[in-house]
Amino acid sequence: MSLELGKRIVEALLFAAAEPLDLPTIQAHLPGGLHAADVVDALIEDFRGRGVRLERHGAHYALRTAPDLAQYLQREQLQARKLSRAALETLAIIAYHQPVTRAEIEALRGVSVNKGTLDLLLETGWVRPKGRRDAPGRPVTWVTTDAFLDHLDLANLDDLPRIEELMQVGLLTDLARPVEPDEAGEPAAAVDDDDESAYTALADAADEPGLPAELQRP
Repeated sequence: MSLELGKRIVEALLFAAAEPLDLPTIQAHLPGGLHAADVVDALIEDFRGRGVRLERHGAHYALRTAPDLAQYLQREQLQARKLSRAALETLAIIAYHQPVTRAEIEALRGVSVNKGTLDLLLETGWVRPKGRRDAPGRPVTWVTTDAFLDHLDLANLDDLPRIEELMQVGLLTDLARPVEPDEAGEPAAAVDDDDESAYTALADAADEPGLPAELQRP
């Protein structure tokens, strides 16, 4: 049996193997008259100087990329991050009530907004500070970005589904009215955390099929 055939067999075997192989395993796949050690030694020479090498690690052999090519094989891969329920609700409030202050977000959600929630939305590039409200303390207002529209494939904010439309398809059971600051510049009283607000329901809608992975709840 020719050595060339043996090399082709071992090359294919090592390429398809999920882990390094030892000589007895390789020998079991070779036809009679060929010795695994001779075939492996010949392959090591054949691969010398190429982009892929046949390397020995202890008693096992495996195909590996040449170390000097590592810099050309590196690539950056974005990892999708799923938003928490709090982040989804906060994003929904900003989208439907922008420009909106942190205090107004808290009033609508009925709970305080963790700094990490806004930091996460800032990191995604979907919200940004717009300016300061002309009210006591001059609080920062928040709005969505063009990246938010682009990610959801929306031309503008008018393309967001109306709350009435979400109610008609059963995603909302209660209509939350926009928050209006009182004369002192403070937002209206917080809603009951046990109530089903429009923003909680919008977060529930994130479980619907077809929503981008980053917007789906874990």
